[in-house]
Amino acid sequence: MNAKKPGCCSASREDSSLPDAHSLPLNIIPSSKDPKEGMIYLPGGEFLMGTADQEGFAQDGEGPVRSVRLDPFYIDPYTVSNAEFKAFVDATGYRTEAEIFGWSFVFHLFVSAETAQGVTQTVRQTPWWWAVNGACWKHPEGPDSHIDDRMDHPVIHVSWHDAYAYCQWAGKRLPSEAEWEYAARGGLVQKRYPWGDVLKPDGEHRCNIWQGKFPEKNNCSDGYAGTAPVHAYKPNDYGLYNVSGNVWEWCSDWFSANHPAAPLINPQGPPTGQEKVLRGGSYLCHKSYCNRYRVAARSKNTPDSSTGNIGFRCAADV
Repeated sequence: MNAKKPGCCSASREDSSLPDAHSLPLNIIPSSKDPKEGMIYLPGGEFLMGTADQEGFAQDGEGPVRSVRLDPFYIDPYTVSNAEFKAFVDATGYRTEAEIFGWSFVFHLFVSAETAQGVTQTVRQTPWWWAVNGACWKHPEGPDSHIDDRMDHPVIHVSWHDAYAYCQWAGKRLPSEAEWEYAARGGLVQKRYPWGDVLKPDGEHRCNIWQGKFPEKNNCSDGYAGTAPVHAYKPNDYGLYNVSGNVWEWCSDWFSANHPAAPLINPQGPPTGQEKVLRGGSYLCHKSYCNRYRVAARSKNTPDSSTGNIGFRCAADV
């Protein structure tokens, strides 16, 4: 496996002292909508999690390959969209952590010249991330941007805590990392991508990632510079869309690069930690730098962090 490189989503608020949101009081009245409506039922069972792929990052804890057994569960075919998150905010009055902090991380090429004049902070190791005042889920590139024409795109600038709050309202939960990978593989065994081992079968783009020279020039040959609609591209064999690229997805687990010995039955990750697991890669991933749009790839961030390429999808118990 490759040596570790910083991920495209390595922008963090660097505050790991916040409590797990499972212990936070949330005065949210659940939606009356049937939470299972539109979700995909997966029967669970045993699968091979992780990878020994030479394109992987050993220090991320992608390996070893291990047998995992899961109970049946439900999962959403799509990441949560702007329209769905807006319905949550309209119903509850919820304010995201980006709104409370007053800023979030935006990829530098998306910031307008006017907004850029007020940017004073960038991330040292990943200077393409700018701390933009007023950036949040409804103003993704700063206060002079909007989502009016992106209601079917994934909601972004949501922290792990924000995702957890949405799940409480929707009557759902975040998937465990094992559930996420099982669902993302779509029944294929140890393949690199949700559709197989070739990135572009017959030259066809199957996911929204970076083409060109990162981070200066994106050729957008897949059709998108930033996020794509949640239903873009073909789904995997389980019916899940965009489990490679588009946006990173929060999982319920605390992150660790070490994995317990078998047998692994419904693993939930470490009981405590400082960063939460992210899976799936994003529109900023590129093979030359952050080759983490493979189905076994992993990343992490503190639960209060938000960026312009992190979203989530929901799961539910049977």
